[in-house]
Amino acid sequence: MTIVIDAERCTGCGNCVAVCPADAIELRNGRAVLLAERCDFDGLCIPACPVSAIGFSED
Repeated sequence: MTIVIDAERCTGCGNCVAVCPADAIELRNGRAVLLAERCDFDGLCIPACPVSAIGFSED
């Protein structure tokens, strides 16, 4: 299981960056980007996203 960010839905608000304790999300060109090597998969970023651009994936 992994966390995925839908760049098309992301508005670049930065809420996910603010709540991530592992510093595993950055804003690049106005969109959130997951740094998978840092991610601890706690999922705190998922409810922080106001447009539901972040979720878990089974892939």
